Amino acid sequence: MELNGLSEEQRVLNRSKRGWVWNQMFVLEEFSGPEPILVGRLHTDLDPGSSKIKYILSGDGAGTIFVINDKTGDIHAMKRLDREEKAEYTLTAQAVDRDTNKPLEPPSEFIIKVQDINDNAPEFVDGPYHATVPEMSVVGTFVTKVTATDADDPVYGNSAKLVYSILEGQPYFSIEPHTAIIKTALPNMDREAKEEYFVVIQAKDMGGHMGGLSGTTTVTITLTDVNDNPPKFAQSLYHFSVMEDVALGEPVGRVKANDLDIGENAKSSYDIIEGDGMDIFEITSDSQSQDGIIRVRKPLDFETKKSYTLKVEAANIYIDPRFISGGPFKDTATVKIVVEDADEPPVFSSPTYLLEVHENAAINSVIGQVTAHDPDVSSSPIRFSIDRHTDLERQFNINAEDGKITLATPLDRETNMWHNITIIATETRNHSQVSRVPVAIKVLDVNDNAPEFASEHEAFLCENGKPGQIIQIVSAVDKDDPKNGHFFLYSLLPEMVNNPNFTIKKNEGCRVPARQIPSLLRHKSDVTHQAFIGPDRPT
Repeated sequence: MELNGLSEEQRVLNRSKRGWVWNQMFVLEEFSGPEPILVGRLHTDLDPGSSKIKYILSGDGAGTIFVINDKTGDIHAMKRLDREEKAEYTLTAQAVDRDTNKPLEPPSEFIIKVQDINDNAPEFVDGPYHATVPEMSVVGTFVTKVTATDADDPVYGNSAKLVYSILEGQPYFSIEPHTAIIKTALPNMDREAKEEYFVVIQAKDMGGHMGGLSGTTTVTITLTDVNDNPPKFAQSLYHFSVMEDVALGEPVGRVKANDLDIGENAKSSYDIIEGDGMDIFEITSDSQSQDGIIRVRKPLDFETKKSYTLKVEAANIYIDPRFISGGPFKDTATVKIVVEDADEPPVFSSPTYLLEVHENAAINSVIGQVTAHDPDVSSSPIRFSIDRHTDLERQFNINAEDGKITLATPLDRETNMWHNITIIATETRNHSQVSRVPVAIKVLDVNDNAPEFASEHEAFLCENGKPGQIIQIVSAVDKDDPKNGHFFLYSLLPEMVNNPNFTIKKNEGCRVPARQIPSLLRHKSDVTHQAFIGPDRPT
C-alpha cells in the first residue's frame, strides 16, 4: 500500500529488477583496425525494441575510450589498449526513458577487461651478473641464480611462463630451466688454466615454445683460487758469493719459489734443512715479493772456510686438506756460497801483552816482543810502531821489522812502576790496514836506594836513669821494595861503638807500614823499622 503513495519515479526505481542482459565484456589489447572494435552490448529485458529506451554509460574512459550506442547498447573501444598500462575498466550502465530521462532500471556496474596478448619479452632487470665459484669444484656446485620478469599476464595463458637456457658457456656450466639456478657442469676446472668465463643466459616465455619472446643476460663467472699447486723453485741450483768481512745480518742472495696460486695460497716459508753452513747462515721470507733472503748469522773467514753448500726448502704456509693427496706442497733447491777474500788488518798473537823489566836495565836492551801477521792469503809484511800519544816521554823504542821493544831512557821504579803503551801494526802493502794492541810494562825493583831515618831525633835522659831504660826509638825507611821485605841493621856510629853508656838494639815487635801511595797498575810502599836506644848502666 505504501507504493501507492509513491511517485511514479519512485515506483519505477523500487520495483523488482527484471535484469540486464549483455555480452561478456573483454577487449584484446593492442588491437587496431579501420573501425572501432565492438566490445559488447548492453540490453535490458524491459526494452521492447520500440526505441523508447536510452542507454547511458559512465565511469572509466566513458565517452573517450569507450562509446555506447544509446539505442542499441553496443559498446565500442575507440582507442588501442595496453593491458600493461591498465588491465581493466569499471563502468556503470543505466537504461532511461528516452523522452523523460527517467531511469527504467537502477544503475548497474560492470567491468571491461583488457585481454592479454604476448607482447612483452622477458627482461633481466638485475643483469648483467657477476659470480664466483672455487676452482676444482665438483659438478653441480651452486654458482648463482638469475631472475627474469615478464610484463604479460601471469594468469592468462603462457605469455609470462618463462623457461631458462644457456646460449653460451657450455659445457662448463648448466642452468635449471625453471629456477634459473646456475651450477658447474664440468669437474676440476682449473683457475690457473682459465680464470674467467662469459656465460649468456636466455629466458623465453610461452613456456619456451616456438613463437615465444625471449630476453638474454650475461653472467661473468670467475674461478676463485684454492691451494692446489705447490711452490716450485725457479732453478734447482743457486750460486752466490760474499765477502768475508760482510756485516752480520747482511743479505747474501735471494731465492724464489714460484707458486701458481695467488694470495694466501701462494705464501711460502723458507728453511735451511741441510748443509755445512746451517749455523752460519739463515733464511727469511720477504712478505712483499715472497723471496727467500739468505743472510749471514756468524762471522765468515776466507782463510778458514772458502765455500758452503746449503739445501733450502720452500713450503706452503696454508694447506687445503682437500688437496693434500696432491702434495707435497714444498720444494727444495741447493745453494752454493763462495766466500771471497777481503783485505783484513794484521792480527796480533795476543790481545794484550804484559812485559817486565828491571829498573836498572841498560839502554837499548830488549825488554820484550810483540808479533802480528796478515791473515790474508797474500800475507803482506808488517811494520810495527809505538803510538807516541801513549809514550810521551819516549821511554821505549820498537823494531819496525820484528816488533822487539827496547829501552830508550833509564827507568826508575820509585818514580813510575808501570808504563802502558800501544803498539801499532801496519800492512806495508796497504797502510789503511792497521791494528793496535795494549802493552803493559812493569818495572821491577832493584836495591838502589839506601835506608833513611824517618825523622831527626833529639833524646833527653834524666841523670837518675836506670840501666835498660828506653830513652829513644828511631826508625828507618827505604824506597826500594824487595820481594821478602826490608831488614835493617842498626848500630851506633863507629866513634860511639866503644861508648859504655849506651846501646842500640832492633825492636823485633814493630814493623809498621808507614804509608801507601795507590796509582794505576802500581803501588809504592815505605816501611818503617824501629830500634830502641837506652842506657847500658846508670849515668
